Amino acid sequence: MRILVVNDDGIKAPGIKRLVQMAAGLGEVWVVAPAAQCSAMSHRITVRGDLEVKPYDFPATGVTAYSVGGTPADCVKVALGCLMTEKPDIVFSGINAGYNVGRDILYSGTIGAAMEALCWGVPAIAFSVAEEDECEVLNTYLEPVAKELISKTLPQNEIWNVNFPGCTLEEYKGILWDRIPDQNQYYRDNYKRTDRPDGSCIFSAAGLPETEAADGTDAGAVLSNYISIGTIKNMII
Repeated sequence: MRILVVNDDGIKAPGIKRLVQMAAGLGEVWVVAPAAQCSAMSHRITVRGDLEVKPYDFPATGVTAYSVGGTPADCVKVALGCLMTEKPDIVFSGINAGYNVGRDILYSGTIGAAMEALCWGVPAIAFSVAEEDECEVLNTYLEPVAKELISKTLPQNEIWNVNFPGCTLEEYKGILWDRIPDQNQYYRDNYKRTDRPDGSCIFSAAGLPETEAADGTDAGAVLSNYISIGTIKNMII
């Protein structure tokens, strides 16, 4: 199996290292990821200017890796269109630091990269976790969840969206399948205003996480200490 690993937190992020180490046990791994932090880029691509691509010494044995001075979707385009001589069998996107649930899915670069894979006819799985330091459930269940999803077939216009709860193994309750996106943002808008003497102002963004969500949703699952697994449809293809 040939696996392309991308993310939106940047090639140096702990989450992509964890995902690559798991993927290396499943097959041939290529990493093509942003050189810098690219959260909330959605499906943005670069249409003018240059994309700097550099070989990257990734801390995993037998992995071919490149950093790209562009967006997560750019990384998939460059990987499939320019770098890889053969298409991957699947794209792993993540592991994102922060849930990709509810309306936040619309803004996610992690999801955007997975959706770009669909444009090339390659299935994709997006992986996210509460925070980088809340990974007990992720560390235990990442590989078995990935293996199970690889064995399943989805329609060509859908990706898997997997979110791991930020609880301890003792608090963990199991997996909830077929979760639908919550209708609210998980990270609610929260802007702190600072006024300047010249009449201008600065709004500093710091999203506030929800504490409640509807039953049957992705946000509801992770808030109740379940792994949330659902699908997201690309309406274009």
